[in-house]
Amino acid sequence: MSEHRTPILVDPPRSENINSLLAGRLERFPDMAIIEVKTAEGAPWRSISAREFEAQVVAVAKGLVGMGVEPGDRVGIMSRTRYEWSLLDWSIWAAGAVPVPLYETSSAKQVQWILTDADVKHVVVETSAHAATIEQVRRKCPSLGEVLVLDEGGIDAIVARGADVADEEIARRRSLATLDSLSTIIYTSGTTGRPKGAELTHENFVTLCLNAIEKLPEVVGVPGRRTLLFMPLAHVFARFIGVLTVPANVVLGHTPDVGTLLPDLAAFKPTFILSVPRVFEKVYNSSEQKAIAGGKGKIFYWAAATAIAWSRAQDDGKVPPMLGLRHKIADALVLTKIRAALGGDARYAISGGAALGERLGHFYRGVGLSVLEGYGLTETTAPVSVNLPALTKIGTVGPPLPGAAVRVADDGELLVRGPQVFRGYHNNPEATAEAFEDGWFRTGDLGSVDADGYIRITGRKKELIVTAGGKNVAPAILEDRVRAHALVSQCVVVGDAKPFIAAMITLDAESLPTWLTARGKPELTLEQAMEDPDVLAAIDKAVTRANKAVSRAESIRKFRILPTDFTIANGYLTPSLKVKRSLVLEDFGDDVEALYDGVASPGTV
Repeated sequence: MSEHRTPILVDPPRSENINSLLAGRLERFPDMAIIEVKTAEGAPWRSISAREFEAQVVAVAKGLVGMGVEPGDRVGIMSRTRYEWSLLDWSIWAAGAVPVPLYETSSAKQVQWILTDADVKHVVVETSAHAATIEQVRRKCPSLGEVLVLDEGGIDAIVARGADVADEEIARRRSLATLDSLSTIIYTSGTTGRPKGAELTHENFVTLCLNAIEKLPEVVGVPGRRTLLFMPLAHVFARFIGVLTVPANVVLGHTPDVGTLLPDLAAFKPTFILSVPRVFEKVYNSSEQKAIAGGKGKIFYWAAATAIAWSRAQDDGKVPPMLGLRHKIADALVLTKIRAALGGDARYAISGGAALGERLGHFYRGVGLSVLEGYGLTETTAPVSVNLPALTKIGTVGPPLPGAAVRVADDGELLVRGPQVFRGYHNNPEATAEAFEDGWFRTGDLGSVDADGYIRITGRKKELIVTAGGKNVAPAILEDRVRAHALVSQCVVVGDAKPFIAAMITLDAESLPTWLTARGKPELTLEQAMEDPDVLAAIDKAVTRANKAVSRAESIRKFRILPTDFTIANGYLTPSLKVKRSLVLEDFGDDVEALYDGVASPGTV
């Protein structure tokens, strides 16, 4: 059983809590920007100093007290990623209460479950539509009080309620929590059933943030660092970064609309980016298709190949002079444009949620953006591990952060312990007991740890496919590689108890028109594209390329294109863009069976 521990670097006093982080920022840099807010399209972003933010936090916290919020009460937040989300988070903590995030895409049934399970007292939502969703289930939520709407002056309404609350009351409440106290309840995205509420403590955030800053000074510990959040703040990944920016002296921005992401990146100019692999895939595929459409496809592919080769040479310790010259030319012709699309100043990106893949990892490093792939779950307050600028091993998720330890069980499951591990599931002692083994959290992920402590994730334990021939196949590596193709939106590998591995694939409606135009083909609907010989040939090539990463017994032998994509809106993707595999297999069971029609045994294929 392999195991690796990273010694803790910062061990804060037990009497501290999340509020201490904002107090420290205010003391160090009261008049420097802590957040910048988008005011209007094309207009300069407005800077908010730590002193101004503190005043707003206190005002909102007073309002919450005036509304009857007591220490330990739960207050819900249901919104896209915007400034008010962060303001509410810090204000709820200042009031001594516990914020409970709800995804703004949640159904009424999901909202009801979270509001009742967490015993939420009040909710702040973004829109009237969100308020209407809550009203659908209000009768089934006996503890629910007021619902305030951000777009209808919700913040001002809260502040008005605190006119008679003294500053001393907020100061008193801010000091109540210790590192052992509950800080938030974040509900898992529910890929395998009803969401479970992970109880995260003040220690989970405080100790993890301070140690991450100490371990990654190049990324978050240098003056002038900036990041723009566009991932949902209801998810632990963005939430952790939103807290981390405060003690790290980073300037934070928010953008709720991915449709304006590129212009927002250009205006805000982040120095590091937080994202998931699908976004990096989209940026690459979009750049590729634009180049092809402009008749510069060969130049793009040459530049991409050069970037990847240059990055691989970095790992070998020496870049041949001719490759270095090629890289400079490629940078001038192509790569600098990709950096510009990401704002121009970004040198690091933190990627999590799924495997990025070595090809894209090397490509972006060749572009000049070091993608530090990391690993974590809701139950670990996001990061367990992350690659380090001084030693990045592309294809791994890095070593454990300071204070954390990882162990690989005999069956290959990754076990974790450390200050970032949650204390248990809310109102669910049975699930909590199942989640731990001798004090180690059972992640449910399969992986390995090398001699340097760098972790490699190979798949989800529950998603492991066992074919009729007894072959164990982790689908993630195949799915990630197939999904890297510009035409592919999602890929679900199947084959459990079947004679061979197959795949269900959905087409990317955004990339399809550009792909067709670049090849001189007429416009096609998704239904027509499903049967188009050129589209099918392209998908077949993507599958063939993916199969090179595995043995023949593990390779995809057949695929089927589905008539609908998997999205958050239709319920097949979680808000963190993970496929709800069990739901897909249930609803598309006939399509799975069609892949094996006429196949009696492994020997028939």
